[in-house]
Amino acid sequence: MTLLRMLAAFVLCLVAVPAAAQDVAQAAAGSRAVAGVDSPSGTIHVDVTLNPEGRVGYKVSRLGKPVITESRLGFLFTDAPEMLRNFAFAGQSTRGFDEAWEQPWGEYRSVRNHYNELTVRFDEKNWDKRRMTVVFRVYDDGVGFRYELPQQTKLGHANIADELTEFAIAEPGEAWWDPAFEWNREEYVYNRTPIEQVGTAQTPLTVRTVSGLHLSFHEAALVDYSGMNLRRVGGRTFKAVLTPSSNGPKVSRDTPFATPWRVIMIAPDAPSLYRSAQIILNLNEANKLGDVSWVKPMKYVGIWWDMHLDRKTWNSGPKHGATTEYTKRMIDFAAKNGFGGVLVEGWNKGWDGDWFGRGFEFSFTEPYPDFDIAEVTRYARSKGVVLIGHHETAGNIANYEKQLGPALDLYQRLGVPAVKTGYVADAGGIQAEGADGKIHFEWHEGQVMVNHHLKVVTEAARRHIAVNPHEPVKDTGLRRTYPNWVSREGQRGMEYNAWGEPKNPPEHEANLVFTRLISGPMDFTPGVLSLTGKNNTQILSTLAKQLALYVVIYSPIQMAPDLIENYEANPQTFKFIKDVAVDWDETRMLAGEVGDMAVFARKARGSDQWFVGAVGDEQERRFDVALDFLKPGQRYRAEIYRDGDDADYRTNPRSIVIEQKVVTARARLAMRIAPGGGAAVRFVPIR
Repeated sequence: MTLLRMLAAFVLCLVAVPAAAQDVAQAAAGSRAVAGVDSPSGTIHVDVTLNPEGRVGYKVSRLGKPVITESRLGFLFTDAPEMLRNFAFAGQSTRGFDEAWEQPWGEYRSVRNHYNELTVRFDEKNWDKRRMTVVFRVYDDGVGFRYELPQQTKLGHANIADELTEFAIAEPGEAWWDPAFEWNREEYVYNRTPIEQVGTAQTPLTVRTVSGLHLSFHEAALVDYSGMNLRRVGGRTFKAVLTPSSNGPKVSRDTPFATPWRVIMIAPDAPSLYRSAQIILNLNEANKLGDVSWVKPMKYVGIWWDMHLDRKTWNSGPKHGATTEYTKRMIDFAAKNGFGGVLVEGWNKGWDGDWFGRGFEFSFTEPYPDFDIAEVTRYARSKGVVLIGHHETAGNIANYEKQLGPALDLYQRLGVPAVKTGYVADAGGIQAEGADGKIHFEWHEGQVMVNHHLKVVTEAARRHIAVNPHEPVKDTGLRRTYPNWVSREGQRGMEYNAWGEPKNPPEHEANLVFTRLISGPMDFTPGVLSLTGKNNTQILSTLAKQLALYVVIYSPIQMAPDLIENYEANPQTFKFIKDVAVDWDETRMLAGEVGDMAVFARKARGSDQWFVGAVGDEQERRFDVALDFLKPGQRYRAEIYRDGDDADYRTNPRSIVIEQKVVTARARLAMRIAPGGGAAVRFVPIR
């Protein structure tokens, strides 16, 4: 290139870049705030804006500093003009709200729901003169907003191609995220990148800015709609991307309706961010099921890990796991050790042959000949144990929904109070029957599957059955409305430590706390005391960490997945798994940093016992926390399970120290977490 051409190109860059920036600046400068609202304490402020083109937007600040800069709102439709420009402000209303409500089970018995609400109405000035309403609920630690589309002449039915919702993050920082629209659904190791390097991410997407502010982006009350993902569209601006549908429109609904809530959790540090997740619950409707005392939090064992190790099989044959004999052995083990249930996978016909992503042969009422389901459930009852059912669909909901009623009736008749469902199929491989009677292929988090999961949950509730889906739709707090939706998978669980390539890295659980677990409970299935997976491969964890996970990763149902002989060979460590609670009155995060460490204290529901769990990452970590959560003046026996001084997940993962000491609320707890390690403590009042 000649010097003249180089100079010309340089001048062109100088002209073009500022011109583009000037356009953006002018558009922003031309916007005006038409409405605003503060959180109850004034910590968070939201402005709703309108620019000269009639484009609606919003901004969020915390303590006067920008958190979300001006971000646009609107819709694209497949059969109607976009909702993007030419809006006029049509009015607003505000209200405050403050209540405390009780969870039937959960991380906290009592949850406070305290917000200020702003409703803003906009009317199109031309074209179809449609109305779009946006509702903001502003908490002291976050914001939820949703669209409401009223019934109107020019929008009796909405075929939504996508949302135009934006989130423009004010500050640079780091993001923890896993990719959207990839073949393995949600089950990816988390990326940790600068915000500007995020691609298309699933939610929750978690961010820590350079000033230390912690943000997490998610949604709440996902009902009859398509799941939201976030695509970075430039700089630190993200746009909502709805999960596709085979029909063309990503969402198809009659008006009036409201979208799910788009949620921004905002906290000064990582422990505060975890507690901010209560916003997700609060943005859901109250319990619709009435008395749900039949939903029983529990620990359980199961015929499951054997298959992941290839010691037994789901299909029939000489290695079949779900036999009457083996199930009775598991029931005896559960009863002896105080576990409430036994999960049995592979009991029903259909596992033989090529079932992955197909599922046409599955029967949900016919057991294999070597599994007497009536006798097994009778035997379990005689031992004070329940059977946990299993419905693997292979993503074929057309086949499953035809059998759903009879399948749940069978469980109700036999006294099976819970079912684990499964949707093992590649992303985009859900088989659903369309209105034309033909099979259509859908995504796990599209509108079709959102509706399917709620159908399963409500049909199960009619029969007093709890549901725990794997390969699920994301958790958006609907457990508040339907408390029989007790847990779900939705990320890499323990099975990846059996056969995964790679296995879950040491930082995985410290990532989960601030990402996947922001959305709700996870059936992670901790507690593999052998520390080995398939073909005797090493799990990247210490022994103490396997115990800590029962406290750190919340679920009202917790599995002890390892083989019976491995628990019997480790009675001292197994004792903690037998003792730990699964349902809580109170939760406090004592220390933590995203991806590095998480230290929790949880008070057992209806008990004076507290439990502490701590996990780290691949580095050695240390924590020193006050025990001021304990009852003042009460002495406690602290039963401590910690990494040995020489513990390291790479070289000495089984090194563990089990000790006891007497403590009070005035004491402190200081510990070393080994690389890949953790710590677990039970606090028992001394009478």
